[in-house]
Amino acid sequence: MGIDLPVVWAVIIAFGLMMYVIMDGFDLGIGILFPFVRDREQRDTMVNTVAPVWDGNETWLVLGGAALMAAFPLAYAVILSALYLPLVLMLLGLIWRGVAFEFRFKADQHHRAFWDKAFAGGSYVATFFQGVSLGAFLDGFKVENNTYVGGALDWVTPFSLFTGFGLIVAYALLGSTWLIIKTEGVLYDRMVALARPITLALLAVVGIVSLWTPFAHPDIAERWFSFPNIVFFSPVPILVLVATWLILRSLQGAPHAGPFILALFVLFLGYSGLGISLWPNIIPPDITIREAASPPQSMGFALVGALFIIPFILGYTAWSYYVFRGKVKAGEGYH
Repeated sequence: MGIDLPVVWAVIIAFGLMMYVIMDGFDLGIGILFPFVRDREQRDTMVNTVAPVWDGNETWLVLGGAALMAAFPLAYAVILSALYLPLVLMLLGLIWRGVAFEFRFKADQHHRAFWDKAFAGGSYVATFFQGVSLGAFLDGFKVENNTYVGGALDWVTPFSLFTGFGLIVAYALLGSTWLIIKTEGVLYDRMVALARPITLALLAVVGIVSLWTPFAHPDIAERWFSFPNIVFFSPVPILVLVATWLILRSLQGAPHAGPFILALFVLFLGYSGLGISLWPNIIPPDITIREAASPPQSMGFALVGALFIIPFILGYTAWSYYVFRGKVKAGEGYH
């Protein structure tokens, strides 16, 4: 029996995007939390917790985009045509944030406040438009003869704007729980205090999106409540409630890695719900991975390269996080 290449590539792309959410989510979350921390030294400590690894975190976004182009060129063409503006704005946010990341350490006293605002602003813009793109993707695209025929602003809907806000809340939780692992003292206490309301806000966001999605998208509602999908989907809301309760409970003591792991689990549950909602479509509402796939020869050739490079990325990522493990104290780290 041969390898089902479209399924293999769909798994690779889903894995790459999930790794990006895990790795760059808390990274962006640190910038999102900047307005809630006024002390300059504490802000430096926050940035120092990701300074050695933040560049590598975005490798997974590049991998996901390249894999989509290689394996599903039709999906690449349609999605980028439909989401050109939000994706460009997301990239501009990431670029501006990256510039601010470097300049804020080198700026004189007069300009430091500007680069702090730039770092936070870039983080908010990049995260918001990632969430908007996700919401627009769920809304689906107008496609005729394998060509996107919708408008340049079709992505602007109440649902997509809300998912943009929701992703800001999700990344803020990842950022606060990451800083619980990596910091101590006053900053640690501040992150524990912030994580509690952010957790409740994320639960509210998940609940609203979970109710809004089937009402706004009858095709997704049919997937959710049809057999056997309902068997796979029914544990998800229960697990979200349990994980949220565990996060709040762990924050009552002296938490370390527990809240961060549980926050990642909540995001993974949301990601799994997205997969159940769309599978096997890659261009919502009705173009499947097989219809959008490139020729088998192209997919097979590209798969050899992907299977070669992904272990190196995973190995380097694990090594870098191992080397820079432990708490980051004030005055230490990147300069």
